[in-house]
Amino acid sequence: MTVRGGRPGPARLASIVFAWLAITTFSGVLVETWLVYPNIFGDVPASLARGSEFFSEVGPGDVFPVLGAATLVTGAVTAGLVWPWPAVRLRVLAAVGVNLVGEFGFSAWYFWPRNQVLFTEGAAVHPAGELARVAWEFETGHWLRLGLCAVTAVLAFAALLRLLERTGAPAPVREPV
Repeated sequence: MTVRGGRPGPARLASIVFAWLAITTFSGVLVETWLVYPNIFGDVPASLARGSEFFSEVGPGDVFPVLGAATLVTGAVTAGLVWPWPAVRLRVLAAVGVNLVGEFGFSAWYFWPRNQVLFTEGAAVHPAGELARVAWEFETGHWLRLGLCAVTAVLAFAALLRLLERTGAPAPVREPV
């Protein structure tokens, strides 16, 4: 179906994938907050050692950067495909911007140095009091990251809904009476 302003088929598909990735990332971070963080930060520094041992094969640092990058790339592709629809484009660009600044920028600036202290150097280099302070900073900053993931997911889903509204979602097939 071709409508005024472009072909919605590829834009719909990209927007669905973008929204799905953004929602999946948010959901993963939320589950990590509820299930993983109490175990990692519950009794610093002993819990850090247990957490590092538990995540020796695969950890959040192996999964979330890939999800974040996939969300960012899919968002950029979606932005290009929805360009004919300004209301959709604005939401997609906002979601991509929040993802880029909030996920990558904030993570690189705030979390990576704390990851180094907590999980790479650990108790071998830092006293327990410093590890407890850095763990508190990490958890506190994590709430902002969770909020930014939520904003990205909401904007991506809002863009999808707006795209479906603008391009005319397929009408249901009705049987003749």
